[in-house]
Amino acid sequence: MSGKPIPPRPGQGARAARLAEILRVDHAGEMAAVAIYRGQRAVLGGASGHQRIAGQLAHMETQEAAHLARFEALLTERRVRPTALAPVWRMAAFALGAGTALMGDSAAHACTEAVESVIEVHYADQIAELSGREPELAAELATFRQEELAHRDLAVEEGAREAPGYAVLAAVIRAGCRAAIRISENL
Repeated sequence: MSGKPIPPRPGQGARAARLAEILRVDHAGEMAAVAIYRGQRAVLGGASGHQRIAGQLAHMETQEAAHLARFEALLTERRVRPTALAPVWRMAAFALGAGTALMGDSAAHACTEAVESVIEVHYADQIAELSGREPELAAELATFRQEELAHRDLAVEEGAREAPGYAVLAAVIRAGCRAAIRISENL
């Protein structure tokens, strides 16, 4: 993401189409976030010595589930279909969560840090784009963004950047997130 708002498309219905893209991709992202945390908790939740991270993951999952519920309501209210790739994203996200958790606590935190670094910029771009024409939605996104930033900051504090192969792991996860965003807007 560039940090610049996407200019509105010309033509009748363009704003509604762009809003549908925003809602679709944000719904997909929050659904994936819930699945990542579920995958991580499936591995670490009952493991001895991982109570601290399990509690952190449960808390973050609860916040992501609240975001997801709001986007589900918005999709219904605005008559926007979810991404057709929802089952793929859900499975891939669960696998990402479980896989990083199997690598250890720091890798699980590295996953969170990488994902949230992309999402906070994504939300910032949307907030800038929507603030003039959808101020209530922009305000909700700003609240969600602050929670995503808190997740990222916690992950960094908990040792995300100490994960084995952090630079490669984080780069791959960030690239995957960016690709999923682009794909989910339209499919």
